[in-house]
Amino acid sequence: MTVKEFFFSLPQRVSSDKLQGVETRFHFEITGSGNYTLKISDGTLSVAEGLQGEASCVVKISEENMEKILSKELNPMTAVFTGKLKISKPSELIRYAAMLGLA
Repeated sequence: MTVKEFFFSLPQRVSSDKLQGVETRFHFEITGSGNYTLKISDGTLSVAEGLQGEASCVVKISEENMEKILSKELNPMTAVFTGKLKISKPSELIRYAAMLGLA
């Protein structure tokens, strides 16, 4: 699965029950793949190319390392500690990582 396929498959993979009461927006800056905005609002998860609106959390990573995290070849915490993954507000991402398939 490519990084783009991962992001655009999220609305179908995440149960709307888990989205109730959640209001957040993530910007994913993926070097080599592009930028993506993931918004959760009113029980709906939407994904768009580009950076839209003001993010609650900004995630920066290379396409190669993102693919390694998605395939479980790279542990997200190891990526953070080695500087391969930069997160502006780690607590925000950690709160939703499992729901999004990133943990």
